[in-house]
Amino acid sequence: MNIDKENSLFNTNFIYDITKFSHLDFPDYLSCIVWFSGCNMRCDYCYNKDIVFAKNGNYSFNNVLDFLKTRVGLLNGVVLSGGEATTHNLKEFCIKIKELGFLIKLDTNGVNFDSIKELIDLNLLDFLALDYKAPKDKFLKITHSNKYEEFSKTLDFLIKSDIKFEVRTTLHSDLLDENDINTIIYNLIQRGYKNSYYLQNFLDTQDNIANIGAQKKSFDKSLLCKDINLLWR
Repeated sequence: MNIDKENSLFNTNFIYDITKFSHLDFPDYLSCIVWFSGCNMRCDYCYNKDIVFAKNGNYSFNNVLDFLKTRVGLLNGVVLSGGEATTHNLKEFCIKIKELGFLIKLDTNGVNFDSIKELIDLNLLDFLALDYKAPKDKFLKITHSNKYEEFSKTLDFLIKSDIKFEVRTTLHSDLLDENDINTIIYNLIQRGYKNSYYLQNFLDTQDNIANIGAQKKSFDKSLLCKDINLLWR
């Protein structure tokens, strides 16, 4: 990358916000969270709508790197989240983060396969959290994205790779029922997924993309398939 392009990339405000400390988001490590503006999905339950719809950010790559230089020896890792971080050019940014000695976790919806594969092939990621938004027949309805096949390609690639990763689904029982979650579980098993599968409870707030409220339908956990290590958050 030439100097002018790198300067433009590193001085553009792509980043909506920075959470300066977290002990929950990167398993086993103290980290900060970098929230990227913009997303290529419009999930009904998403409570980060200000981030999703943001056209610009408040911080640049250089702003984040300056902050990270003050956290060397205090934090272990950096979480790239959003929004959807892979809608931005992450390679050069990740290289700089690695040069400072930090581990990198990526939170992603998985539809930007080429970007994710490049980062993994270059050994720039240490952990990845993949959102399995919905089974194939409900994917478009919930995410307002028709990129299930791209997500599927990423999932298969991750399963065959050596990278540490987890799969997770946000559960709103009015959108996904027990049969939907079992469909996801059976699909993961069929693909050869061996790690834990996480169900995340919907954050009960009206401030979400579809303005959906609290879950009205009951959800019977006892009906879920027991053939996977299922954990709740």
